[in-house]
Amino acid sequence: MGRSLDFYRTENYLLTDVGERIRIAVPEDAQWDVHREWLLIRLRSPWTVGGVTHPAGALLVTRFDAFLAGQRELAVLFRPDARTALSGYFWTRNHLILATLVDVRSRLEVLTPGDTGWRREPLAGVPEFHHSRIVDTDPDHSDAYLLASEGFLQPATLRLGQVGGAVETLKREPAFFDADGLTVRQFFATSADGTRVPYFVVGEPGAADGPTLLTAYGGYEVSLTPHYSGVIGRGWLARGGSYVVANIRGGGEYGPEWHRAALRENRPRAYEDFAAVATDLVARGIITPERLGIEGGSNGGLLMGVMLTRYPALFGAVVASVPVLDMRRYHRLLAGASWMAEYGDPDREADWAYLREYSPYHNVRSGRRYPPVLLITSTRDDRVHPGHARKMAARLREHDHDMSYYENVEGGHGAAANNEQRAFVWALTLEFLWRKLTGQPHAPLPRQVSPDDAVEPAGRRLWR
Repeated sequence: MGRSLDFYRTENYLLTDVGERIRIAVPEDAQWDVHREWLLIRLRSPWTVGGVTHPAGALLVTRFDAFLAGQRELAVLFRPDARTALSGYFWTRNHLILATLVDVRSRLEVLTPGDTGWRREPLAGVPEFHHSRIVDTDPDHSDAYLLASEGFLQPATLRLGQVGGAVETLKREPAFFDADGLTVRQFFATSADGTRVPYFVVGEPGAADGPTLLTAYGGYEVSLTPHYSGVIGRGWLARGGSYVVANIRGGGEYGPEWHRAALRENRPRAYEDFAAVATDLVARGIITPERLGIEGGSNGGLLMGVMLTRYPALFGAVVASVPVLDMRRYHRLLAGASWMAEYGDPDREADWAYLREYSPYHNVRSGRRYPPVLLITSTRDDRVHPGHARKMAARLREHDHDMSYYENVEGGHGAAANNEQRAFVWALTLEFLWRKLTGQPHAPLPRQVSPDDAVEPAGRRLWR
C-alpha cells in the first residue's frame, strides 16, 4: 500500500495479516515490485545505499525478506548509459523480461536467477526492426508471454511465446495503407545546449512536393516509440506527406534523466529541442518552414502553444488538441493541481517567474506573424479544462491572428466519444494542415452531423 505525496513520490508500506504497517525503505520517487522472493527497485533519481551510489534509471534486485530485515545487498540488473534506457520489466513464473530502448529502438532480454547471479539471453520472437512490447505474462503459473510488435509502416502482430520455447503468431493487424516506396529514417538534431535529440522521418525520400507533419509530447517521462497508425498512413502519408516524430526531453526515451532535464524551470529545454528538430529538417532539405505543420495534444498541446508564440517563423500551420495553455491558472482547473511536480506552482513567485516566460496565453502578441492555428477541445474534458482553449482562441482573435476553433460537446480528454467522432477530429486536423501548408483548393472541411439532426449542433461548429 502507499500514500501519494505528489505526481512522482509515494510513501510505501507492507500491510501485514495483523494490520501492522511496515515501511518499505525505498526512495519515495522509486517504483518497486515484489515477485515471489524478489524485490525489484526501479530508480527515478540517484540513490546511495550500502556505500554505493546507483544512478537514476537503474534497476536493482534483492531478496524481499532480507531487505525488510535491514540488509542492503542489491544486485544491479540494469544500468543506463548515454544511449540506453529501461522502458519496462515483466515477470514470468521463473524469469524476468527486461524491455529497453537503445536510441528509441526496442530490445528485450530474459534474465534468470541462479546460484551465481542472473543469466541473460535475448527474448525469442522479437523482430529486429520493429518496436516490440510485452502485452502480458502469467507470473503466477507459467513462463508464457504475449508480445506485440509494430512499426511506422508495419501493422501490429501479436505473438504467444514461452521463455526458452516456441513462439506462435496469433494475429496480425490488417494494413490500412500502401507502404510501398515509403521508408523510416532516424536523424539527430542538436539542441541549443548541445544535446543530441533523435527524431524519426516517415515518408518517401526525396519527395519534395508533399508537406511534413511534425509531432512530439515531451513530458511526464512518456516515450514516443515507432507505432502503426492507419489514420496517419491513409490521411497523410498516402497523399504524399511526410510524418516526423521528435523524441524531445521531458519524455522517457533515455530514462529519468531525459525527463528530469525538462522539469519545472527547465521546461524550455523541451521547446528548444523541438525547435532544433524543425530547424534540422529544413537544414537537411526535407522541408521548408512554410510547408512544415505541427500537431500535439494535452502536454503536447502546451508544446504547440509555445511553438506558436515563441517560434512562429519555423512553421506553416499549428494544431493544438485539448491543450494546456494558461500556466497562471492551470493548477486551479480540474486535475491541474496534480501536475505541479511537472511544471511548478504558479502561486509561488519564483515558479511564476519562469512559467510566465513561456505560458502561451500570456505571450500572445500583436504585430508578429503567427502561422494559422487550429484549437481543438471538448466541453466534457475532465482533465484539461476547455477554458484553456477558449481563452486562447479569444486572445488570438483579439490580436487578429489566423485562428480556427473546434469544441466537441462530448469526448472527455480525447475530444471524441466514439470512433465516428474520432475520425472526424482527425480528418479535421489533417485537412486543416494540408490546406494551410499546400494552399491546394479542396472541398469545404467536413461537417460532423448526427443522422438525427437536420442542423449542426452549436457545440460542434468550426470557427474560421
